Amino acid sequence: MSRFTTQLAAGLLLAPALLAASVAQAHQAGDFIVRAGAVTVDPREDSSRLRLAGTPLDGTSATVDSNTQLGLNFMYMVTDQVGIELIAATPFSHTVGVKGLGPLDGKLGDIKHLPPTLSAVWYPLQQQSAFKPYVGAGLNYTTFFSEELTSTRKSQGFSGFSLDDSWGLAFQVGADYMLNDNLMLNAQVRYIDINTTGRTRLNGQHVTVDVGIDPMVYMVGLGYKF
Repeated sequence: MSRFTTQLAAGLLLAPALLAASVAQAHQAGDFIVRAGAVTVDPREDSSRLRLAGTPLDGTSATVDSNTQLGLNFMYMVTDQVGIELIAATPFSHTVGVKGLGPLDGKLGDIKHLPPTLSAVWYPLQQQSAFKPYVGAGLNYTTFFSEELTSTRKSQGFSGFSLDDSWGLAFQVGADYMLNDNLMLNAQVRYIDINTTGRTRLNGQHVTVDVGIDPMVYMVGLGYKF
């Protein structure tokens, strides 16, 4: 038997095993996938002018900084290529600031929020590949809590601080890379439509501002398929 024939025969014998391994890596209807990793919420805020007793103050706006927390994804594969995914996380903490108020510029207070999001996810490529990109879209609900003014703001005459909860759409792109039949690396990027109204009082007068927080959300982590 020639060397070429030996190699061909070995390849033919090995092919079913390789095919079986690749098929075993495929996401299939009924699979349950859990992912965990670092999630960064990076606001791209679009703020209205602050309104004092209903009167807009020219040149003013609100700001929101970014934050990183532990993120969790739970996904159930409805078909071999379509899944339903819920994202959750430990509470995100943000600093809210104001601009355009002269000596009152700077940090206003701290807030926390949770952004649970339910999405439909589609894997467009053939399932035999270990690299599995996907796209998704869904609905987000963001709840704000633990709003707290700084002690400096309280001494300046500010009192009360709250942000309205938000409903909005969410879109994502991401990819799994299968390390074996069950363990995977995951990376994803999301855009979430978050709109809120911030409220406080300055010397007893109501101060309000509308903010489109609209963050980009980045996650890198590990996943496991059951």
